[in-house]
Amino acid sequence: MSFFGFGQSADIDIILSDAETRKKVEHKSEDGRKDRYFLFYDGETVSGRVSVTLKYPGKRLEHGGIKVEFVGQIELYYDRGNHHEFVSLVKDLARPGELTQSQTFDFEFTHVEKPYESYTGQNVKLRYFLRATIGRRLNDISKEQDIVVQTLSTYPEINSSIKMEVGIEDCLHIEFEYNKSKYHLKDVIVGKIYFLLVRIKIRHMEIDIIKRESTGTGPSVYHENDTIAKYEIMDGAPVRGESIPIRLFLAGYELTPTMRDVNKKFSVRYYLNLVLIDEEERRYFKQQEITLWRKGDIVRKSMSHQAAIASQRFEGSSHPEKPQGVPADGEEDGS
Repeated sequence: MSFFGFGQSADIDIILSDAETRKKVEHKSEDGRKDRYFLFYDGETVSGRVSVTLKYPGKRLEHGGIKVEFVGQIELYYDRGNHHEFVSLVKDLARPGELTQSQTFDFEFTHVEKPYESYTGQNVKLRYFLRATIGRRLNDISKEQDIVVQTLSTYPEINSSIKMEVGIEDCLHIEFEYNKSKYHLKDVIVGKIYFLLVRIKIRHMEIDIIKRESTGTGPSVYHENDTIAKYEIMDGAPVRGESIPIRLFLAGYELTPTMRDVNKKFSVRYYLNLVLIDEEERRYFKQQEITLWRKGDIVRKSMSHQAAIASQRFEGSSHPEKPQGVPADGEEDGS
């Protein structure tokens, strides 16, 4: 409702130029709901039009300028008043003046850098959005539209296996091995557990996937652990010399790529946690970090044709079973 002429006198719509063909993906919001958003990658152009519809035809709308922004920002839930922007681009659509009828304005942000993946966590949110604003003397009229960004990576041939031991002197000695230390989000964790010495009665054994979200810096870092998956390996007592295989499919779980020190604000790391429980309910565990990455199943549009051909030749001359390339920007090539 408009009192004394101070109400909103126009509606804004943001329409992407490739809205009919661009892929949409599900993304979780703060309240846990899943909505579908347009998907973009680093280096892709973001273009479209801003449509301004006057609510009262024939009545002029005075404004202090019309603009559209592309914003990438990080919001820490304990510091909601401060939004940390790492991308901020602005296009002026109209100079200060007046609108006498509804109007549409085209915009284009060319080859936009989108260095981080969209993320909604326990204590932090990283989002990208378009914001169109009509400047007004009292209250601006604005509209935001979120998009989702995913980061694609490839890893080199070196992807060493993980070998570790769990031991209690003269009571228990277990070796476990995972086939590699870096997994893409649809991968399968393959491993084996060897019981070399068993003098305590083990009742249950499982592997957990733990996500650790770290926010803040220095002494004020806060860690939030979330158990993403529990995989039962064994229910009953093992014997010496026994070997138990492990096959854990990652595709069924809600996982993100590993994120390390994103804009010096937060990190997301993943761990495999081997848990043993004996008949007296004592728990023994060993934790090992793994790296998760999003496998690129497309050639980025920003990649030149020559680079794409060179990439295909390189992949064709290499071992077909092993991923090629180098880590994406900002990723560590470590185990």
